[in-house]
Amino acid sequence: MIEQSNTLQTSDSHLESLLQQYKHYLQGQMNRSINTARIYLADLRPFLIFLNDNNVKINQLERRHLRQYLAWLSTSALGAKGGYARVSVARKLVVLRSFYRFLMQVGFVHQNPIPSSRTLNIKVDKRLPIFLSKDEAERMVTSPSNHTTIGTRDRAILELLYGAGLRLSELHSLNVEHMRLSEGCVRVIGKGSKQRIAYIGKPAVTAIKAYCSQARPLLLDGLNCSALFLNRYGKRLSKRSVEKLVTRYASCSATRPNVHPHTLRHTFATHLLEGGADLRVVQELLGHASPVTTQIYTHITQNEARKVYLSSHPRATRRNENA
Repeated sequence: MIEQSNTLQTSDSHLESLLQQYKHYLQGQMNRSINTARIYLADLRPFLIFLNDNNVKINQLERRHLRQYLAWLSTSALGAKGGYARVSVARKLVVLRSFYRFLMQVGFVHQNPIPSSRTLNIKVDKRLPIFLSKDEAERMVTSPSNHTTIGTRDRAILELLYGAGLRLSELHSLNVEHMRLSEGCVRVIGKGSKQRIAYIGKPAVTAIKAYCSQARPLLLDGLNCSALFLNRYGKRLSKRSVEKLVTRYASCSATRPNVHPHTLRHTFATHLLEGGADLRVVQELLGHASPVTTQIYTHITQNEARKVYLSSHPRATRRNENA
């Protein structure tokens, strides 16, 4: 449920019920995760505060109110540094459109007053994701020690993140029965509880076998846990712990700063395309619903190709124009 501030004193007696219904709608009908539903509800909080401050009912929203709300977001003290970034504003607009779609479904409103981000001309700069070079990725995934229990576990985690391009949530939810090491693949539960098969290479298979035969039994220590990756107490390793170990090994292997689990996913996709993989295949391996999401990696490879050309070809630089 939305954690309301002191300024949020709505007079709408149905609001709490509507929010609860919307939460169930997201998780049940739209198949969103618990975490996604929580984020959606949090993104609605500034909107509800705005409505209350301006004495506007949810079912009375007009286009002029929406324009005022978007302007308010850009300067609101609720956002970081005295206003929300454009990407946050665009996301809140997506959530708001989803909320009003739900309100239409339950008959609370008769039309959706929220247009698309494109209609409102909210331009969001598309930042290219950070990825590692092949040498950096190799140094990082091979940096954990194979002579310790934790090192063996961490090596398997890094090999799997880079070798299969898994999301952090996907790695976290893996159980032992999801592994098909003899076939070189793993059954993954992705966004929206959609399942897919992710393929892994020999280094990852070898690392996971070593972990399962040597390190995992020691971590389990007689306990009963189906999770693939365990912490020191024989319980499922937390997402936060995975984030910390990725950052730590990136630092000790002298790769670039700000490396996160998703960096290895970006690296996986980029290296596939650099190796000549078809975009549709990469889309399937990443579990993207649309090829548009995968398309950004082609921009990365094109950008890298341009850098290599400008730094390597004798006719690529200005100094050779008058030669």
